[in-house]
Amino acid sequence: MTDARPQYDAILRFHDALHAHYGPTHWWPGETPFEIAVGAILTQNTAWTNVERAIDNLKAADALDPRALLARGDEELHELLRPAGFFRVKTKRLLHFCRHLVDHYDGDMARLAARPMPALRRELLALHGIGPETADDILLYACDKPVFVIDAYTRRIFSRHGLCPPDIDYHALQALFEAHLPRDIHVYGEYHGLIVFVGKDFCRRSPKCDACPLGPLLDPGQPVLS
Repeated sequence: MTDARPQYDAILRFHDALHAHYGPTHWWPGETPFEIAVGAILTQNTAWTNVERAIDNLKAADALDPRALLARGDEELHELLRPAGFFRVKTKRLLHFCRHLVDHYDGDMARLAARPMPALRRELLALHGIGPETADDILLYACDKPVFVIDAYTRRIFSRHGLCPPDIDYHALQALFEAHLPRDIHVYGEYHGLIVFVGKDFCRRSPKCDACPLGPLLDPGQPVLS
């Protein structure tokens, strides 16, 4: 059996190094659980700055509400969501989520969040366009469920440090984090935010290892692949 201690130590050391560099992230941005869920759906395949522009459009149109969104025509929503990219696809996905929320929970995110996590996760994954990362974003940040979110940055950073293969399965990498961290929504949420920050700032496709707060933790013999 492989000794898990190096991975355990690395996960904690990475967190401490990132926290020392960034401090609290207060991730995920959003004023309400519904806004957070909308952001999780819109952020697929785009930068967060684009999502912010789309959400600002929804707020300006008084449409950041499940029933208000369902009452708008597709063409109007396409224009409002255009900054987020793939706006036709994302309009469809967002409306599917809103319809489910209204039909099953009277549009109330608190009622959705009251469901047990395993059942709610299956329910979210059954909705059009919601995969594991989006479901877990909603579970953790909008529903206060203790689940660690894995994204492309997580795979990139930890594979570059030799702690997992670059093509590791979503749930295998998630299990690694959840096994080595306290089962705490604040810890999970902040750590994921720190990973987002360092991935965006330093661990890009062409990495900036010399300036990265995780640079000192690189194994000198470990090649960093762009």
